[in-house]
Amino acid sequence: MKSLLSAIAAAAITLAPFSGALAQSPAKTEIKVGFVPGPYIDGFKAGVEPELKKKGYTVKYYEFSTGLEANTAVFKNDIDANVMQHTVFLNSYNDRQKTDLTGIITVPTPPMGLYSTKHKKAEDVKAGATVVVPNDPVNLQRALWILRDLGWIEIKDNNPVDVTELDVVKNNKGIKIVPLENAQAPRALGDADFAAVQGNFAIYSGLKLTEAFALEKMTKPYTNVVAVRRGNAEAPWAKDIVAAYQSDTFKNAIRNDKFYAGFTLPEYFN
Repeated sequence: MKSLLSAIAAAAITLAPFSGALAQSPAKTEIKVGFVPGPYIDGFKAGVEPELKKKGYTVKYYEFSTGLEANTAVFKNDIDANVMQHTVFLNSYNDRQKTDLTGIITVPTPPMGLYSTKHKKAEDVKAGATVVVPNDPVNLQRALWILRDLGWIEIKDNNPVDVTELDVVKNNKGIKIVPLENAQAPRALGDADFAAVQGNFAIYSGLKLTEAFALEKMTKPYTNVVAVRRGNAEAPWAKDIVAAYQSDTFKNAIRNDKFYAGFTLPEYFN
């Protein structure tokens, strides 16, 4: 009998760790999402959060001053996701910081536009006209593409993170290109002939996308995404965020709000 009890005890000790390994971790009930100043937090609250609440989640919002801070918070697991950047910026951040963030779904994004309070027609533009452009390479390239599509300049191909004004190889209109920090571009319209303004800065400074002198032909790499750590991309909560963006609740919230007129909409809106 003693030997039988000893065998049972030994078996229990052996099985204890195994049964613990089978135990499921508690389901995630809170999702932490980060934003920088821009239009994305309102869309999330209006159309994504209601769908997540239906599935039992609560959402905590975090606001950051810069995209670098928001990405660092995701990488350090201080937050689960952020909504504020396009894939070109995200890939550049990963390359520089040796991180592993990835986009899981694209979101409605306001395109960069060329604005003017002085000119209405392209033929009115004279040599020496000043055009304010972003002073960071990725967004500078987008601005130069707008000017190229207008036929004002010709540019050479370059890696987005290496673009400078020197990539302009022909200046057909004789315009003066003036680099400026992104957030300052709307204020420059009082002095400059034109300013290339990122969509989020444009709409929050009172500029209407639908009244831009010209809008960029936005391609998918420049449409903003929900970013998470790569290892979390297939997590149930991440898939639930994707499903919430693709829901009728979110799509109707965007379609029924004139604020989003002129935004580039993802393919799941079709």
